[in-house]
Amino acid sequence: MKKTEKTKRTGKLNLNDLKRYILDLFRSNPKKRFSPRQVQKKLDIKNTKTSIEDALEKLREKKEVIYFPGDKYKINQKDTSPPVPKTDSRIKKDTSQSTSSPAPKANRSVRKNTSQNASPPAPRTDNSIRTGRVDMTRNGAAYIVCEGFEDDVYVQARKLNYAMNGDTVEVKVIPNRSRSKLNGEVIRVLDRANEFFIGTLRLSARFGFVTTDNQNMFTDIYVPLEDLNGAKDGEKVVVKVVRWQTPKIKSPIGTITDTLGKAGGNDIEMKSILIQNGFELQFPEDVLEESEALSEKITAAEIAKRRDFREVLTFTIDPDTAKDFDDALSLEYFDDGTYEVGIHIADVSHYVQPNSALDKEAYKRSTSVYLVDRVSPMLPEKISNVLCSLRPNEEKLTFSAVFTFDKKDKIIKEWFGKGVIFSDRRFTYEDAQEILEAGEGELSEELKKLNDLSKKLRKQRFKEGSVDFDAPEVKFILDDEGVPTSVYVKERKDSNMLIEDFMLLANRRVSGRVGKRENPAPFVYRIHDSPDLLKVGDFVKFANSLGYKMNIQTPEQIAQAYTQLLQDTKERPELKVLEPLAIRTMSKAVYSSQNIGHYGLGFEYYSHFTSPIRRYADVLVHRILEKNLTERYAVKKDELEEMCKHISAQERKATTAERQSVKYKQVEFMTKRLGETFVGIISGMIDRGFFVELVDNFCEGMVDFKNLPESYSLDESRLFAVGNISNKKIKMGDRVVVRILSADLGKRTIDMELAEDENED
Repeated sequence: MKKTEKTKRTGKLNLNDLKRYILDLFRSNPKKRFSPRQVQKKLDIKNTKTSIEDALEKLREKKEVIYFPGDKYKINQKDTSPPVPKTDSRIKKDTSQSTSSPAPKANRSVRKNTSQNASPPAPRTDNSIRTGRVDMTRNGAAYIVCEGFEDDVYVQARKLNYAMNGDTVEVKVIPNRSRSKLNGEVIRVLDRANEFFIGTLRLSARFGFVTTDNQNMFTDIYVPLEDLNGAKDGEKVVVKVVRWQTPKIKSPIGTITDTLGKAGGNDIEMKSILIQNGFELQFPEDVLEESEALSEKITAAEIAKRRDFREVLTFTIDPDTAKDFDDALSLEYFDDGTYEVGIHIADVSHYVQPNSALDKEAYKRSTSVYLVDRVSPMLPEKISNVLCSLRPNEEKLTFSAVFTFDKKDKIIKEWFGKGVIFSDRRFTYEDAQEILEAGEGELSEELKKLNDLSKKLRKQRFKEGSVDFDAPEVKFILDDEGVPTSVYVKERKDSNMLIEDFMLLANRRVSGRVGKRENPAPFVYRIHDSPDLLKVGDFVKFANSLGYKMNIQTPEQIAQAYTQLLQDTKERPELKVLEPLAIRTMSKAVYSSQNIGHYGLGFEYYSHFTSPIRRYADVLVHRILEKNLTERYAVKKDELEEMCKHISAQERKATTAERQSVKYKQVEFMTKRLGETFVGIISGMIDRGFFVELVDNFCEGMVDFKNLPESYSLDESRLFAVGNISNKKIKMGDRVVVRILSADLGKRTIDMELAEDENED
């Protein structure tokens, strides 16, 4: 087909030619499905994505192509009417596994919708009622993320029916001809993500109302005078919603649960972050009462039920500020040259019994939240810092994983069960590192032995396909008022990785103990899916543009290439920008009762066993493992899967809160540095501009395109932008010099401008 002269000049096809070119592409690939973006790349044309969508839609109207969820199209070879897409064959493979057959082996093929309860995708114009989670946008509209469907459902603000960010809702999909998104309307809210809010109280003669700090709450909360609990006009308060909006009640009704004082200040901001992400500041009275009633005494009868490690050398290694020591290591040599390494974990499940007030609250929270200057614990202090904390020179109850090694450091035997320990020494990471580097000091030989063994375990893990993304951890030095005086990146050293390697060993072996049985009982796995191949493809193209070549034809090759990248960045610092981009191509690890393996670690079986003080998933693992050590004990898999979903959701909220606290402190740090210049790396791009991460302190801000000498167009890959006059390219990874224009603590944003461009591209 010849291109017209206009097409040759502009690189764009008119509508009729575009439809013909698309049909030629589809007919040449009759079994493949293409998105508008893929069509654009395959045809190598400059038509916009919107014009390609228009052409595809017209072809669909003529029943020449079929639409599939995920914004994909395929040639219509047989029928004149689009069929309902069948469940992906990979889903069939995963969901066909029954509890009576061996657990599926982990592989590095791309999986989607691996939940057993996943519904098959529906056509775009389906009137079905779906259940999903609200992901709200800044303008008040929302996308409803529905499990089992690739497409999110877009809901206008006026059709949310009082739903808020994070809520679980029923949404009705409204028939539409949109090519870019499904439209819908929330029918009802099934579960509220938050019931507590922070805001400013205002009083009138007859009632009070709270204007919340939550940007997604678009109405005030009405508070009867009898429910003020002593709060005064203008004070920052915590309000609990006791009744939500209805068609007859226009404002939610709440009661004041806590008074924080006048607005402003670090303490209120940190509390606000917790509240806005759904974490309560206080434990309920019945939970505290139950905790306080627990005895600190360990009886002889209890010790008699357990394996006694009190005479075995045992110690902990934790952060300097830690109080909840939930893991300890022991080392014991035998006359035949073998030796045992014990990984001893706080026995939280001994104290937190199923269906107790403590248990229900721990499940509700599901995780401790670690902000910059404080911890919001999953369990009350008496349990986390006293009863279960493996403090030195105290007898403590544990759930232990013990491994016997031969003279060549190979595991020849393993044991799991309840124990009792007596920790001989508490090391900080700094203490242990100093001894390892000096080669002398208390327990230096034992630390060296464990460090050498951990390195061998690590080497084997990488050999088997583990990818270790060492994401930088930003730390702050705070003054007495909680204001940051400096920012630095925590360096991982041998003492940190020693503990990490032994925790990975325990987590992996515990999971295998249950999962590798011929008829495995339902269990809580930590799973990690394969990377998104489209994202990987874009990432590799960008890496190629920096002169870094990668071979990623298979998921196995992706893992190998990423591991090699991490090694190469140590020699070539300019490649550091690739690390966070590579991480973005990876799936998020979650909890599930259905095992698909852990791609990032390269493990066929993996679970969380080693941190029950701060993770409810580990408490569940302890309970299920204990019951399955001697015989098969099955919990209800559907119920367990629902718990896994809740725990995963809480983990996401905690991660968001932790990042928000770091961002707040970074912005607070930069408020005293307005007008100063810094060297940074372009770390991200959006339609408005690009983000720059400062080299010295890892603070991130944005340079708006409108502050540049010319306008820029962002490439669809979002990896670079091109000047509309000069064709100058600004790309991810560029090193630039920026000046700090403003730092807004309310919005937690830093605005920058280019002071001097070091990029010579």
